[in-house]
Amino acid sequence: MRLTVNGTEHELVAPPLTTLLHALREELFVTSPKAGCQQGGCGACTVLVDGEPRRACLIPLAAVEGAAIATVEGLGEAEELSPVQAAFHEHYAAQCGFCTSGFMMAAQALVDRSDGGVEREEVIEALSGHLCRCTGYVKIVDAVTAAVRGEVTTGSPA
Repeated sequence: MRLTVNGTEHELVAPPLTTLLHALREELFVTSPKAGCQQGGCGACTVLVDGEPRRACLIPLAAVEGAAIATVEGLGEAEELSPVQAAFHEHYAAQCGFCTSGFMMAAQALVDRSDGGVEREEVIEALSGHLCRCTGYVKIVDAVTAAVRGEVTTGSPA
């Protein structure tokens, strides 16, 4: 099985029915997608598959062979945060962090398909199906709205 993860091509040895989540975490050591409910309901395992947000816990490797997979590790660096990462930092949109990578990847998909003019309701719709037990969503929605509108300072966090 062949995948491109965060711009790097990988040849995987996992069987074709292994979930993408398991292959990412256990074979490639990409740990931002989290094993939450493992039923597709919480969004903690969300990654981008060819630019579209998908639940990695539900996808067998065979369904994504040759695809481009993006995770939080591919968004930015500690010294140069992506707009989505910077927005989450600036708006204090993470508490325990377990759900954060899934929210960030859904946010990145919205940023990628948006022209910057987004309404709060569109952000809420894009994040539907993502669960957070800590923040109450207000700061997350504010962060994603800021990222889509370009109202963030990228670079190193203070």
